[in-house]
Amino acid sequence: MDLELSEEQAAVRALAAAFTDREIVPHATAWDRAESVDRTIVRRLGEVGFLGLTIPEEYGGSGGDHLAYCLVLEELGRGDSAVRGIVSVSLGLVAKSVNAFGTEEQKRHWLPRLTSGDALGCFALTEPGTGSDAANLTTRAVRDGGHWVLDGGKTFITNGTWADVALVLARTGEPGHRGITAFLVPTDLPGFTRTEIHGKLGLRGQATAELAFDGVRVPDGARLGAVGKGFTVAMAALAKGRMSVAAGCVGIARACLDAAVRYAGEREQFGAPIASHQLVQQLLAGIAVDVEAARLLTWKVADHIERGLPFATESSTAKLFASEAAVRAANNALQVFGGYGFIDEYPVGKYLRDARVMTLYEGTSQIHQLLIGRALTGVSAF
Repeated sequence: MDLELSEEQAAVRALAAAFTDREIVPHATAWDRAESVDRTIVRRLGEVGFLGLTIPEEYGGSGGDHLAYCLVLEELGRGDSAVRGIVSVSLGLVAKSVNAFGTEEQKRHWLPRLTSGDALGCFALTEPGTGSDAANLTTRAVRDGGHWVLDGGKTFITNGTWADVALVLARTGEPGHRGITAFLVPTDLPGFTRTEIHGKLGLRGQATAELAFDGVRVPDGARLGAVGKGFTVAMAALAKGRMSVAAGCVGIARACLDAAVRYAGEREQFGAPIASHQLVQQLLAGIAVDVEAARLLTWKVADHIERGLPFATESSTAKLFASEAAVRAANNALQVFGGYGFIDEYPVGKYLRDARVMTLYEGTSQIHQLLIGRALTGVSAF
């Protein structure tokens, strides 16, 4: 399915598809088994401009619109969602936040490094005791003259052990969302430690970490946005970040469809390719419909952003549908593969493991159902 893409958008999509087929697909299984993506992929993502999409060229970005961004994230998700996550977080959550809320000095310092791949960012919001209840975080930042002192911990932080800068949300005031402030914290500061999380079900190649802050001192110039407005920074980042996740889920579902169609044409049972069996075609048709619907919902978010329209509910809708669709697609593809889908010589088992976490992070499916319900009724269930 294609709506009318501009020449630039079509070129970006072709570049992303070629990059994915050359740099990611041949290595995805090995990275998954090793629980580590080859870190040189970060530099290559920067070289082709994927870490600078939608960031102005004056700050080292490659420009482009949010639909082009979605096209790239879909292709990266098709190849390996662990790589897609690197871009979604460092660009989608960190660099875009710096561009939107940063001072001129912060933009000049961080954006050229983030967009080139010289530096990587992580988004430090989730804590061991605060997942869905993000406004209840306990990591604290206390003012000390011209500095702030951070103490606390974060968990499940994508890019955490690789990042050069962490966008940290910390409590600086009263309980609730009004007492939270955002900081750009270099990860080489004294008192900042990180521990990689191993043994994950999916996204095994992604560097996921626990972060600890023990008296970490940052100057007031590291503050991103106004004091007490950090929750606004975080929610603005996540509203667009959910579009990134949805686009990546479209990529996973596409990969499932491609693999299942190919296998169904090759595998013979009862004297004929299983592609000729009606119930196998039903499975394939289900994946195909989910791909189309998830893509359109994701593109709608990009369109709203570009036109300056509200998009938070649309982003929740796309993320909810696309993440659940990716899980359905992977389940259906595994069913087509039968027992062969259960071993990692074939890719669909990895697709299922990677898809499953998409229904959890950046808002669980249940949280997004409540957000959509609130938008429909005007009544909050929180």
